[in-house]
This record gives sequence, structure tokens and C-alpha cells, in this order.
Amino acid sequence: MSENYQLRDGLEVPKVGFGSYKLVGAKGVNALTSALNVGYRLIDTAFNYQNEGTVAEALRRTKIPREDIIVSSKLPGKHHRYDEAIQTIEESLYRTGLDYFDLYLIHWPNPQTNLYVEAWQALIAAQKFGLVRSIGVSNFLPEHIDRLQKETGVLPVINQIELHPYFNQKTQRDYDQQHTILTQAWSPLGRASSNNVMNDPVIRALAKKYHREAGQIILRWQTQLGVMPIPKSTHAFRQKENLAIFDFTLTDEDMAKINAMSRPDGRIKNQDPAVYEEF
Repeated sequence: MSENYQLRDGLEVPKVGFGSYKLVGAKGVNALTSALNVGYRLIDTAFNYQNEGTVAEALRRTKIPREDIIVSSKLPGKHHRYDEAIQTIEESLYRTGLDYFDLYLIHWPNPQTNLYVEAWQALIAAQKFGLVRSIGVSNFLPEHIDRLQKETGVLPVINQIELHPYFNQKTQRDYDQQHTILTQAWSPLGRASSNNVMNDPVIRALAKKYHREAGQIILRWQTQLGVMPIPKSTHAFRQKENLAIFDFTLTDEDMAKINAMSRPDGRIKNQDPAVYEEF
């Protein structure tokens, strides 16, 4: 099984990326440098994480060539207007010390503000300017993506959404797949401390059956769904563990058991993209 996905525009991305939410300062730099050194090749950040400088320092410290690393960032809700969006992308590039982002996403649609089509037009332009290689979205529902396509003719190559065993997003995943959009999972392990999915009896039983850690079972389930999880850990041993998921396969029956864990109200913080506004 290949450990890469090829996006619709031809960009190759790894099947597991590394999330950087709340990784800031020296501890953040150490965690990110460790992640790169143990084998992660996609780093996910965002303007609103306030850690693009932390990512920059990790990139400076690693010996891995820039062209071998996929760096992804996101546009905040407060800068959806076209000119502001272009300037925000430029500012993020200055912070990271990069000439371009491999991936750049609109962080949330903010439907009440209703400027996400304008923001998307800015991303299309940024791609033409060479500031960004591939463009995508985060937390977009089918209705939002349909509108992007209708009004610009351009579909995102990635949609990053909340996705874990308690909220498996089947409807959105099916939509993304039908439109050749790769689904990326934020909080793939359910922010372990907040909803305790790692200690769910179903996951525990499967971990025992496959002689694996709970997190490995969940991440393997996601990759078998055709999803790219972006787990985060500050510990090198856990970072390695989260990558070591390609030498076993969950049976169809066990995949179904995990899929059956999903709940209608499974979101961790009830951040519904139909109404949620991010700034």
C-alpha cells in the first residue's frame, strides 16, 4: 500500500501529516523538529495558530530539504476579503521564511459573514502568482463547496474537517470522494483528553486484538477510509508510533465496528460549519 496520496492537481502528499495546533515557542519547535526527524513530511499550521514562526524555526533546524516537506497553512475568517487574503498569505510566507506554501486552505467558511467565495478567488489568484502550489478548504460543507464550483469553476483539492471515531463524517467523506477532494482529519484522535475515544471499549478491544496502541488503530482506520489524519504529539516515541500504521490492515468487520461508533452529536466543541464563525 502506497504511503502517499496524489491530489487531483498532481501534488503528492503523505497519508499521515503532523498537526501543530498549540505547538508554540521552544517546546513547539522541539516537537516539530522531532516530527520531521522521525519521518513526517507534511506540517499543518494556520495563521490563527500563531505559530508560523515556530514552524519556520523547525524548518531551519532540520536537515530535510525544503522540497521534501509539504507545508500547509490557513486563512483566518477575519481576512476573507480579496486584498486582505492576498496580504495575509504574503505575511504568513514572511513569517515562515518560505517562498511558497505547498498547501493553503480557507480555515472556516464563515457563512454568516459570507465572504468565502471572495476568499477562494484570492486563493486561486495566489496560486497563479506562485505563492501557493495547491489550494483547499477546511470545515467546508457540501453546500459551500458547491457554491465555490458554481461561482469560480475551481474545486478545492483538500477539505480538512473534524473526523474521529465518534464523528466519522460519512456524508462529507462521500461528497469529497465524489468530487476528487482528499478528506483530511483534524483532531483524528478526538483530542484524547476531551472525549476519551482512545479508551472506548471498541478501540481497546481492537488494540488488544492487533497488538497495537489505541491511536494506531484509529489512524489506521482513517487511512483505510482514504482519509489523511494529522495527529499531533510532543513525544518522539508517540510520533513514531503514529506513523507506524502501514504494516497491518483492519478487517472489513473491524472497520465497520469503528464506523458504528459515530454519533450525530459527536463534534468535540459543537463547531458546526453551517453556523460557526471563526476570526
